[in-house]
Amino acid sequence: MGSKNKLKRFKENETFANVIQPKREEIQEGTFSLKGNWTSHFGNKNPIVLELGCGKGEYTIGLARLNPNKNFIGIDIKGARFWRGAKTALEENITNVAFIRTQIELIDQIFAKNEVAEIWITFPDPQIKYKRTKHRMTNKVFLEKYKHVLVDGGEVHLKTDSEFMHGYTLGLLHGLGLEVIYANHDVYKNEGSPEEVLNIQTFYENQYLQSGKPITYLKFRIN
Repeated sequence: MGSKNKLKRFKENETFANVIQPKREEIQEGTFSLKGNWTSHFGNKNPIVLELGCGKGEYTIGLARLNPNKNFIGIDIKGARFWRGAKTALEENITNVAFIRTQIELIDQIFAKNEVAEIWITFPDPQIKYKRTKHRMTNKVFLEKYKHVLVDGGEVHLKTDSEFMHGYTLGLLHGLGLEVIYANHDVYKNEGSPEEVLNIQTFYENQYLQSGKPITYLKFRIN
């Protein structure tokens, strides 16, 4: 994507009512007004579901279409990417969608304790090298952040093409004694995966499938 195109998308994001772009200082200083008050943004008290590292927002939009009685928030630091999802939501009048441009590690400063019903992590970078473990989105530090914002019994979904990421997360969950609700090493070959896993496919997921890579899925609870 050219720099001019990126700048155009950044400018458009500033005009979108479904895009929130808080400053890092605002979040860290505790002055971010929507923390603990996300019902005011959506105008209802429906459950809040997050997609972390949402990319173009394809999964966020897909989930919102399937679940009109839930509110969905895609989080990514790259606003030029989720511009597409935000624009699609506006064009199709999908009102239960928002996007936040920020770092995922700030999640527990953007949402209050017990404010989130579910979390989706879709096709994250597996960060295979050991020195990158701290950036792996299902490591212990991130799990603690998710636990803080999730309601009691709140679920986390991990959908990935990385068998390494799937195995790492499954082993960590078992080691910590956390509840694994469902695990599938190849969702399109083995039966039983939820509708949200089978009926929503991103651009990159289609590429993975065409190259013969299995898509894995985990659903678990942290508390």
